[in-house]
Amino acid sequence: MDIEVINNIKSLGIDMINEAGSGHPGIVLSAAPIVYSIYSNHLNINPSDKNWFNRDRFIMSAGHGSALLYATLFMSGYHLTLDDLKSFRHINSKTPGHPEINVTPEVECSTGPLGQGLATAVGIALGEKILSNKFKYSSKSLFNFKTYVLVGDGDLMEGISYEACSLAGTWNLNNLIILYDSNDMSLDGSTSYTFKEDVIKRFKSFGFKTYKVKNGNDLRKLNFVINLAKRSNKPVFIEIKTKLGYGSILENTNKVHGCPLTSDDINQLKIKLNIPNEPFYVNEKAKSYMQNKIANRVNSIYINSNNAYKEYVDKVLNGNKELINYLFNSNIKRDIINYNWQFTNKQALRDTNQYILKTIINNVPNFIGGSSDVGTSTKTYIPELGDINCNSMDGANIWFGVREHSMGAILNGLALLNFRPFGSTFLAFSDYLKPSIRMSALMNLPVTYIFTHDSINIGSDGPTHQPIEQLASLRSIPNLNVFRPCDAKELIGCYQIILNSNNPSCLVLSRGEVNLLESSSVSGTLKGGYTILPEQGKLRGIIVTTGSDVEIVINIVNEISNDIRVVSMPCREIFDMQDDNYKNSILPKGVKIVVVESGSKYGLSGITTMDNIISIDSFGKSGTKDEVLDYMNFSYEKIKERIIKLFM
Repeated sequence: MDIEVINNIKSLGIDMINEAGSGHPGIVLSAAPIVYSIYSNHLNINPSDKNWFNRDRFIMSAGHGSALLYATLFMSGYHLTLDDLKSFRHINSKTPGHPEINVTPEVECSTGPLGQGLATAVGIALGEKILSNKFKYSSKSLFNFKTYVLVGDGDLMEGISYEACSLAGTWNLNNLIILYDSNDMSLDGSTSYTFKEDVIKRFKSFGFKTYKVKNGNDLRKLNFVINLAKRSNKPVFIEIKTKLGYGSILENTNKVHGCPLTSDDINQLKIKLNIPNEPFYVNEKAKSYMQNKIANRVNSIYINSNNAYKEYVDKVLNGNKELINYLFNSNIKRDIINYNWQFTNKQALRDTNQYILKTIINNVPNFIGGSSDVGTSTKTYIPELGDINCNSMDGANIWFGVREHSMGAILNGLALLNFRPFGSTFLAFSDYLKPSIRMSALMNLPVTYIFTHDSINIGSDGPTHQPIEQLASLRSIPNLNVFRPCDAKELIGCYQIILNSNNPSCLVLSRGEVNLLESSSVSGTLKGGYTILPEQGKLRGIIVTTGSDVEIVINIVNEISNDIRVVSMPCREIFDMQDDNYKNSILPKGVKIVVVESGSKYGLSGITTMDNIISIDSFGKSGTKDEVLDYMNFSYEKIKERIIKLFM
């Protein structure tokens, strides 16, 4: 009967791809026994309660195998219909080309960019360890779920996977089980041309327990090894040898990777599978068998888990669910505006941010994070709050090491468990984690990326460390709020938005000192942009600026004219959300607008014409701060000259 279910999963996957006219049949035919075994024999899941928090997680990192995943979910009893399978890869269907959360409700993580799913799974496993350590009672933990992830050769070629797995081994995440569909074939051909290292030895060096299954169709051996993996005191990596497109005429060739099978191939394949040659055939007996198998194995676990939660709330929390509610409710409102903040007048925003972070972490239990080994420079390390590392899961500071890309994906994994995580590095290095930021935005996850050293005024570090195009690049990502506050008050306003939003944010902060401006405004920041210096008399023009450039522009305008308005725009995305009346009151039509920002002119393009943007559009230089600013035509005097030229 196991074989009948597997064969039905294969035929449904092939039919979905054939109906859509596109997809990846190779992984459907090679990895179906693996995915079936995980769902039927190992995952603690309840298809009737997809939000059960203590469920095991399965991540299809090889996201091109989506047809295999959807067919398995359908056979498992999740709320996917046959019509959903028939709508595979069609607009607004529940079965998109690659798995997406909030589209297919049972999907745990959006995947497709190879390596991202694996790295995100490491974040989920880390999150479970933190929760398991935190929510204990009677020598037991409230949470004890495992994270399974299916990877292919492509996932393991991507550098992010090794960044993340190095951390998984260092953190000893023995709740993480990686299953490697090892078929020696990629889209362009045999991996012998590109991928020859001993993967098992590599994962052993990370600190993983490793196994190898020589035949991916050997269900007994496969289940035996996964059972061993579940009892391991280390993270586990299982290499499972398969043949891409097993059973197809094109078996074991790259041609079966990403193209629908021919009708002749489908006909002969269904004969081999003992499946009637009709589209979307469902063996109801096999389907019931799989669902009963899951239910019989998991029902008591599910009941005991829910009882444990009730007991914990009653006995440990004295009935106060609010102390744990943040795990289940992502819409808890936070108000930090009226805290008793004490700010220093002249201070680098990275230092101000450290002070604010400490207060927030002490008051928001799911707000945690770290840096890519630059916490002492970005000032996001809070010594008093303890560490999360290989020796402890008690603190709030996560040690990522020099691994920007995987840091972003791991933060995404934490956010999938309703943490509100943050990670930090220098703004110039945001490019290292751009794919992970994109996935944060795509999945609508409340991850905060804190970038410091926001300008060429860092001087002697040179052009490799001086951000130019990064602000424009970040602002181009949909569903991402990019904040560049000018002082502590604006920073508080930024955090007020961040803590009450469910989409990701980038916080861009200065290394240099800034003053606490008299006219800066928390309430104005909440609207994304506001008048920070009003004109006196008839309005002649407006200067829009951000961050550490704001104080410079205010000083210049106070020196040269009293009929120019200065607008601080800490978040363009939030400003664009305001109603037209407000936006027109700040930036009235028919008035000349100039933009000043120490970055690419494309960062705030659209506010005015390109000719009216004072920006930096070439790479910087190594030198003292003043030398670099002068050379790049962005010193105080040269900005003033450029403003005068545009307005006078």
